[in-house]
Amino acid sequence: MADEVCVRHPDRPTGLRCVRCERPSCPECLREASVGYQCVDCVNEGRRTQRRAVTVAGAELNTKPIVMPILLVLNVAIFVLTAVQAQSISNNQFSYPFELGVLYPPAVAGGEWWRLITNGFLHYGVIHLVVNMVSLYIVGRDLEMLFGRVRFLALYLVSLLGGSVMVFLFDPETASRTSTGRVIVDYGYTAGASGAIFGLMGALAVAVFRLKLPIAPALGIIALNLVFTFTIANISIFGHIGGLITGAVVALGLLYPPAKIRTKVQVATLLAVLVVLVGLVFVRDSGFDRPATCVHENSQVSCYRQVSST
Repeated sequence: MADEVCVRHPDRPTGLRCVRCERPSCPECLREASVGYQCVDCVNEGRRTQRRAVTVAGAELNTKPIVMPILLVLNVAIFVLTAVQAQSISNNQFSYPFELGVLYPPAVAGGEWWRLITNGFLHYGVIHLVVNMVSLYIVGRDLEMLFGRVRFLALYLVSLLGGSVMVFLFDPETASRTSTGRVIVDYGYTAGASGAIFGLMGALAVAVFRLKLPIAPALGIIALNLVFTFTIANISIFGHIGGLITGAVVALGLLYPPAKIRTKVQVATLLAVLVVLVGLVFVRDSGFDRPATCVHENSQVSCYRQVSST
């Protein structure tokens, strides 16, 4: 027995053995098990073959949130960038990154489709940023643990896109008359993570129903936010509604499939929703009245369509 050496360290004599494979191992290569000690190779093999507990979405239990903090930091970092360029934290929209990324329907119709995503990482002032980031932290941390990192990120981004597409489809025109009597038509600017956050709220409602938890608190949160959406000025109604609907639809496909076909249904759901949203953008783009004139002023782009004159 004294002549035996560790299978991983041939220069170390040992009188110990792994209780599982019975190979000689030195104390450094042994790990305490429920009965006796096992070598690190058997411990690793056991971890690979052991069936791990997962959530109803297929995510491993007790997964620490990583995506949510990254999204939070990214939003704050972009806000700081716009504030530094604008030299103002209250008027940070007067900066080139904001001009380049804000959701402006005529610009999207002109081929700048990236605005459908980038607008979700821009915010008008500190209060707008703080409200959205607090909401993201409260709702996002638990949902990331439920869905898992990849599914949570997909849910967030597709919900963001869903809110933006709704704005692109239904954002109303505003008409004004110039001093010369010409009537021009323009659209508003939309920015903020609230479309994606409303998507998370929609997913939260589906999740508590799927898990048979009390649904009243989740519905209360959604109802309260909808009240704010329809009663407070300068809030994107279509962005919130679009995100809410998209998030709920995606969550249905992520949480309800049986385990045997879970991954296939989840991927199919995300692809199907994405295809529908992109298709709606194509439909709206094809019927969009192109602006006659675009001008850059005060770090913002405005595209006006003349419709009549007197």
